[in-house]
Amino acid sequence: MGFMHTGLLLLLFSSAYSYQFRSGAGSGLSVQDPELEWARMETVIDEDMKPGPALKTKLWRSGSGSGSSTPEYPKEAFKPEKGARPLPDWVKEMLLRPSTAAKPAAGGAAAGRGKLVEILCHVDRMYVRIRRQVFKTRDAYKNLKLGTCPVNQGTKDHYYLLYLLKTDCGFKREVDYLSIGNVLHYKPAGVILREMPFDFSHGCCRWFHSYKVGFHPKLQGGTVFKALQPKSNLILTAQDASGNEITGPKTYTLGQPMYFEAKQPDNTAHSGDQRLYINKCFMTANQDPNSSPKYTAIDNQGCMIDGKVTVQSKFLSGASKMAQKFSVGALIFKDMVSPSSSSQQLYMHCEISKGKLTPTPSSKACNYDPATKKWKELYGDDSVCTCCESTCPSAQPRGKDPPFLFTHYRKSLQKPLV
Repeated sequence: MGFMHTGLLLLLFSSAYSYQFRSGAGSGLSVQDPELEWARMETVIDEDMKPGPALKTKLWRSGSGSGSSTPEYPKEAFKPEKGARPLPDWVKEMLLRPSTAAKPAAGGAAAGRGKLVEILCHVDRMYVRIRRQVFKTRDAYKNLKLGTCPVNQGTKDHYYLLYLLKTDCGFKREVDYLSIGNVLHYKPAGVILREMPFDFSHGCCRWFHSYKVGFHPKLQGGTVFKALQPKSNLILTAQDASGNEITGPKTYTLGQPMYFEAKQPDNTAHSGDQRLYINKCFMTANQDPNSSPKYTAIDNQGCMIDGKVTVQSKFLSGASKMAQKFSVGALIFKDMVSPSSSSQQLYMHCEISKGKLTPTPSSKACNYDPATKKWKELYGDDSVCTCCESTCPSAQPRGKDPPFLFTHYRKSLQKPLV
């Protein structure tokens, strides 16, 4: 949401509680009073939905003289056969008999008093209104759209989006089901969120009797996840604050530290003059490390760059230098917030190497100290962290260096962070 208000974009009409938004007045229906227009359209829809006069259907009854009132119809009219033929008039009258079921609300499932979002649909238009109380800022309407069209009317209680279907708002027509759909978007501006965005899908359907239209089911496939077999003897695990591995689902609050450890199994032999280094770590919302979006926490050959954003992100010391612990402040991807939930599954992916005990600009664990605004190595000389503000040299093996000192691994958590 914007933090600067350049002035109200509202024009007061004669009604004490009616406003018009200049930002959308030219792209939709311009009415003097949106509440009166809403009530008028409700009346029009209500009249259209009233059942017609009852039809008298002639029934064929049994002629056995038993007095049974059970109706019998000529079986030939319902006999399956190849091809198509018109239905007899008496069958049409029977199928078109007005329903005595309770009449649904004019605005569909989202309509009714006290509802936060209401929808009205007619032959050539779609009306949507949403209560102002949903939002916490007075400029919320600037980020609210019906498809691609902005709010064009407003009162003290509601924002209105009144549009004809011929308007280029992104209305989607489904021919098979004879329906019109669109999405109500709310996407606050800015890098951070103070209110959750949402996408509210809605539509209008025209109903027909079963003999007029067929229904065609659509099969949708799912995604099956298979655990990846580790290609190295390194393990990347999620842990709690006490250093215990998290084996089940874990929910984090935004900003709360999430703990991780990269290590070799306890029974793996290693030289006493080696150390484990984490060169790069990033998070994705998908199990595929090449998916987007992604957020990098560790980069530049061992610099905890997310530590410049939050103090929760840092390398942590441990009993063994062949195990590297670190924490990252919990986060979510703004563009992937679900309309029904603010939670996301995150996957951590890391590039890990083994090297000498003495850190170098190519292999290190550097934390950012906000007090001194300097980088500090977890165990060694801080001078190796100087390059964290620029570009650190790659840890690729060179001619005179033993290759095993710079062995690289890419590890990903097999279970998502919830």
